Amino acid sequence: REIIFTSGATESDNLAIKGAVKHYANGKRRRVVTVKTEHKAVLDSVLALEREGFEVTFLDVDQDGRLSVEEIEKNLGDDVVLLSVMHVNNETGVVQDIKMIGNICRRYGVIFHVDAAQSAGKLPINLKTLDVDLMSFSAHKLYGPKGVGALYVSRNPRINLQEQISGGGHERGMRSGTIPTHQVVGMGMSFELAGERMSRDYEKFQVLASLFWEEVRHLKGAVRNGGFTNTCPWIFNISVPNVDAEAVMMSLKTLAISSGSACNSHKESSSHVLRAMNVSDALIESSFRFSFGRFTTESDVAEAAERFVSVIKEWSY
Repeated sequence: REIIFTSGATESDNLAIKGAVKHYANGKRRRVVTVKTEHKAVLDSVLALEREGFEVTFLDVDQDGRLSVEEIEKNLGDDVVLLSVMHVNNETGVVQDIKMIGNICRRYGVIFHVDAAQSAGKLPINLKTLDVDLMSFSAHKLYGPKGVGALYVSRNPRINLQEQISGGGHERGMRSGTIPTHQVVGMGMSFELAGERMSRDYEKFQVLASLFWEEVRHLKGAVRNGGFTNTCPWIFNISVPNVDAEAVMMSLKTLAISSGSACNSHKESSSHVLRAMNVSDALIESSFRFSFGRFTTESDVAEAAERFVSVIKEWSY
């Protein structure tokens, strides 16, 4: 009864942010807070609210992409309706402390939304103990079917949402439209399997990430954006200075890598995530995002790293 099925995490983010703000906003609380490094589904939802007259605040992160207690505390107040924070960043793999952030939101009476598309099924999440009011999920991130996702809506404390899709009052009046039962079943199975194998998958990702870094760390000036302390092992964002990134990408067409997030790889604009982390323009333009999956093998990683290093050396200047 706490789950609303959607078409994916993008819709879940839109419903959570717009639905909660429009339901709870009043004369005093009309400000929405999020982070500069968020997914476009969150940023664009917040900007849409700004165009409707709501006040918005974008939080800064440190050079490793993390939110500080001080940054959160100084930007929350009794005029804030909602704070939205991504658990694991889709470009850098940086992990935010949602337990700490949730505790702060409770003190200020602020609704807390978490985009967990990149962390669900890979990191432990216990919504019975976390002070999270709304959480977005997507099935295909866990090998489930594309086109289905979910939004967790807390019942204790009870959270209400203004529907964003009208017509029929499905999903307890929060999201109209016939639910694709077969998609939902597939999503449920993929989440169940992910939960069963979470620990061994995480250990595997750690091995793959270590192997990859061992192969590429000798490249002159190579740096992992986000560092190693608070990043997940299945997303690896690396910058190598003095490299023609476009030429490198063209030379590695058979490798599924990108120069930003997969969602934004078709856009020409540079990474807003790395820019918010104060990464230099030169390193942003020479950044590459690798990700490892459940079926990625050590030989896959070794081969990819070897080819990457070879091409980098060829196109460096």
